Amino acid sequence: MSVYLDASVLVSLFIADANSKSALGKVRRVTEPLVVSDFGAAEFASAVSRRVRMRLTAADVAHAALASFDAWMSANAEAVELAPSDVAATARMLRRLELNLRTPDAVHLAIVRRIGAALLTLDKDMKAFARSAGVQVI
Repeated sequence: MSVYLDASVLVSLFIADANSKSALGKVRRVTEPLVVSDFGAAEFASAVSRRVRMRLTAADVAHAALASFDAWMSANAEAVELAPSDVAATARMLRRLELNLRTPDAVHLAIVRRIGAALLTLDKDMKAFARSAGVQVI
């Protein structure tokens, strides 16, 4: 089984924050293949860009993080593309009105379920959503 990394993990791996040590430790302990979706990569780039706009991260640090991510991806992770069926699955999840689920999290869950991966996330709510959807959480 592969292990899918969501944006919460990716940001903490490549931008120093309060969760960086935890993210690095968790990723290092994974022995299964790592997977990152194109959607996750876009969400990572968005988070890095947002940090620059909010003046939390310098532009040169952000550029270095993006370059490091690209190099890491080609050496360490399998890229998986968002599929049309993932969008439909996302819409079905979002129609479950009892869930306080955001669209990006639902997209990640749809991808994880489609590829049959376990999920590695640092987001507590995402962990709960994933478990309720029958997804193994690392």
